[in-house]
Amino acid sequence: MLRNIESLKGCAVVASDGDIGNVEELYFDDEAWGIRYLVVKTGNWIDGRHMLISPYSVIRAEPAALSVHVDLTRRQVSDSPPIDTHKPISRQYEAEYSRYYGYPAYWGGPDVWGVSSYPAFSRAAVSSQTRAQLPLVGDHPPGDSHLRSTDAVDGYHFAAADGDIGHVSGFIFDDEAWTIRYLTVDTQNWWPSREALLATEWISLIDWFESTVSTKLTRDAIKSSPAYDNRIPLERDFETQLYAFYGKTGYWSDEKGGVAPERNGWRSVCDPIGHCQS
Repeated sequence: MLRNIESLKGCAVVASDGDIGNVEELYFDDEAWGIRYLVVKTGNWIDGRHMLISPYSVIRAEPAALSVHVDLTRRQVSDSPPIDTHKPISRQYEAEYSRYYGYPAYWGGPDVWGVSSYPAFSRAAVSSQTRAQLPLVGDHPPGDSHLRSTDAVDGYHFAAADGDIGHVSGFIFDDEAWTIRYLTVDTQNWWPSREALLATEWISLIDWFESTVSTKLTRDAIKSSPAYDNRIPLERDFETQLYAFYGKTGYWSDEKGGVAPERNGWRSVCDPIGHCQS
């Protein structure tokens, strides 16, 4: 299901033995647009520190109930590698974090989550291998981390091929794949009473120094695109209409159906158009 990132903010993160804290923001990968971590402000039980929670540990997210349930204990979280959220997260830290939890490394593989489109893995099969391999890359991790805060990018200027159209006003993510599929763009200074929806795969450039997101689509094309209403749940019918308008192939076209990889003891069965059931 597609949801607005805002639906996660403020949600209580619930471990197997109690609450951990509340979601404040999220870190995403600016190359694959995968949501890598929830930034959680803990309660007084560990001095109100910020901790990172990976989608690998999420059992289910229930925005309507303001909760995210994780396959962790409070002790595991409190003993995890400390993080300073005021500094960029290094790949070396990510390697240490993954080694601690026994998670597979998402970087370096062909898909959003390394070798999978989902944050899915068999803990029994992967854990020992991960713990053995990650120390080897911990001192010299491959590549740089490309993590960005959703809070930081919210409000960035948005530029079409022939001029500015507004600013980033939100993020729509896939709660199965934990991938950001769309940016919403507030166009009120150029085109009153309208919010545009742009797929992340249509983003051509993010300039972190100029705080600008760019696309090769034109202003006229965006203005003429199917009207998006953020009060209505985003369904596949509208996605199909939007992609067809721009002459693009939908990201779901490669989803052939079948069984998604095992994820923390449960599996998702997906139909040919990407609807999944646990």
